[in-house]
Amino acid sequence: MSHELIALLIFSSMLLMLLTGQRIFAAIGGVATLFALWLWGKGGADMPYHASFILLNWYPLLTLPLFIYMGYMFAESGIADDLYRMFHVWMGPVNGGLAIGTTALMVAVAAMNGLSVAGMAIGASIAMPEMLKRKYDKVMITGVIQAGSSLGIMIPPSVVLVLYGMIARQPVGHLWMAGVFPGLLLAGLFVLYILIRCWIQPELGPALSLEERRKITWGERFRLLRAGIIPLLIIFSMTGLFLMGITSLVECSAAGAVVTTVAAWMKKRLNRRVIEGTLRNTLSVSCMFMWVILAAMCFGAVFDGLGAVHAIENLFIKKWELSPWGILVMMQVTYLLMGMFLDDTAMLIIVAPLYVPLIIKLGFNPIWYGVLYTITCQIAYMTPPFGYNLFLMKAMAPPEVTLADIYRSIVPFVLVMMVGLAIVILFPQIALWLPNLYFGK
Repeated sequence: MSHELIALLIFSSMLLMLLTGQRIFAAIGGVATLFALWLWGKGGADMPYHASFILLNWYPLLTLPLFIYMGYMFAESGIADDLYRMFHVWMGPVNGGLAIGTTALMVAVAAMNGLSVAGMAIGASIAMPEMLKRKYDKVMITGVIQAGSSLGIMIPPSVVLVLYGMIARQPVGHLWMAGVFPGLLLAGLFVLYILIRCWIQPELGPALSLEERRKITWGERFRLLRAGIIPLLIIFSMTGLFLMGITSLVECSAAGAVVTTVAAWMKKRLNRRVIEGTLRNTLSVSCMFMWVILAAMCFGAVFDGLGAVHAIENLFIKKWELSPWGILVMMQVTYLLMGMFLDDTAMLIIVAPLYVPLIIKLGFNPIWYGVLYTITCQIAYMTPPFGYNLFLMKAMAPPEVTLADIYRSIVPFVLVMMVGLAIVILFPQIALWLPNLYFGK
């Protein structure tokens, strides 16, 4: 049996296991271990064993629980409520204003968290009830929250870009800077879509009534702007100090966690319930990520041991005779397909070791490619039938929001994100200008 056929058999076995409803880490890690034993005998058991030690020695992975902790502390302590209240008051008079304010809230959460899970939780618990109460269309609401929360893996401090940097051996600072403008571009496209759609169909996102607006004085409006100070301090304590060279990657995540906790304490919201809820959620999500990463590293080691990098290169270049741009498009398509079944971490660890060397060989910039990968992950997260965000949204949404509503809600936002992806592909400097300016070419 050829190496290419074995690689195809491993990959199809993993997808089949995922379709049976097995947990992701069990499907990926179990298939990897069984094939390692089949191909290399008893010595094959060493591959997942060594992968686990590589993971335990992966020092930058300490950032993962700290970033997750920040997001949940931000939500549990009510700091996110204050920020949403500010956006609610200032954007409410515009048709679709609360949806725009929710997008802005998602950008702020993304800049303090690095994951989409916390943004989804904050949007579903804070923004969704407010918009439903004000007769916003439920399909529009769920689309806005899903699309906005996906920005968490693009805008620094993105955990996905940290993992990509470690796997692709690229500097995290460059990747974070590269994610700024594409993340803001996507947020801007979301806002533009909401404005146009609600201008054409005002009933989808009605503005606050004149009576509600008169109840809020200008003095109160300006006082609410103070809610933006704490998020700015948290962002500076992490990304700002890191880019200034004052803190390392792990230190900046620790600084952000400390500042978020101190902010909750100063606002007199740091009680037993908040601490317990934050720690439980942090432990649960962190363990889930660690198991998936461990399993995916085992799978990647076995897959790469078969010479899969050379097999893929041979398939794309020699057999299919694709151009470099054709290969790039093919890679993005495979990410979209995998994203229907896997989370971004599993995809990254399985495919990045195979694709990144080929990307560099073809002459593409690996920093730019990291941004393309992340945007594609955002799209894949929202793509039926098994997009990760779809079922996460269903778990958090109220009963009146059905799975059919959630599926319909993401269609326009997926199209908008594809436009954003095409723009970044056509104009690489959107991603590369800022890191080139800051760090030098």
